[in-house]
Amino acid sequence: MESQSLPNTEASQKRRKLLFAGAAGAAALAGTGLALWRYRLAEPEDGALAALWALEAELPTGGVYKLSKLKGKPLVVNFWATWCPPCVEEMPLLDAFYRQNASKGWQMVGLAADNAAAVTKFLAKMPMQFPTPLAGLAGIELSRTLGNLTGALPFTVVINSQGEIALRHMGKLSAEQIADFTKIT
Repeated sequence: MESQSLPNTEASQKRRKLLFAGAAGAAALAGTGLALWRYRLAEPEDGALAALWALEAELPTGGVYKLSKLKGKPLVVNFWATWCPPCVEEMPLLDAFYRQNASKGWQMVGLAADNAAAVTKFLAKMPMQFPTPLAGLAGIELSRTLGNLTGALPFTVVINSQGEIALRHMGKLSAEQIADFTKIT
């Protein structure tokens, strides 16, 4: 028995290309939808702010940092790690914001989901003016209670002077987004 092949006409090639393009487009839309669903922010859990204020974390240079001392002032809390490229990229922008706005009452803390040796090495190369306590895995859990369902980094929370969450952002911040923090009172 002889096998017969279909003629390879221009029309069938166009149909095949359209079919592949349609399948690729559908896959891209599905992937985008899944990513948006997976990395969405949830509402903060009851008690999340109380847990934040109660946090006491070791500083890489020694000593304990108590977040409770920042209550009553506008505060930027950035969850980060040295092994996270977007975290490392936004750190100089956050530091610049802090240096420009600390005299206006703004506070900032970078909660490192990392170990002391890595953070110390990072800070030796890129010193930050704001404190960077070691929150470790407890910091990731705290970020989850604040609505970061996946524990993705970087994750930033801005708290106004009344102690309310004014902004939450997952992912790398731009200079413009950071500058907009000053609109929060």
